[in-house]
Amino acid sequence: MEIDDWRKKIDALNGRLLALLNQRAQYALEIGKIKQTTGQPVYAPDRETAVLNHIREINTGPLSNDAVQRIFRQIIDESLRLEREHGEDRSANG
Repeated sequence: MEIDDWRKKIDALNGRLLALLNQRAQYALEIGKIKQTTGQPVYAPDRETAVLNHIREINTGPLSNDAVQRIFRQIIDESLRLEREHGEDRSANG
């Protein structure tokens, strides 16, 4: 295959990744609603540790465990930001 063929495959994967990230974000918003209703804090450090440990356990490379941990920390940070923003919106409108 040529470089353009590989790039097309990457472009297709990027679209799938984006859809999955947005689906994950929607799930985080639903969890955020439950947390707010039950008075739980947005940030759960034990859960973050569990997620990162699981990711390391299932990682088969070629990305290193450090690399996937950095990626997932960013995903988790964005999910928390989204939960906080939507929690504030519900508080202001409720």
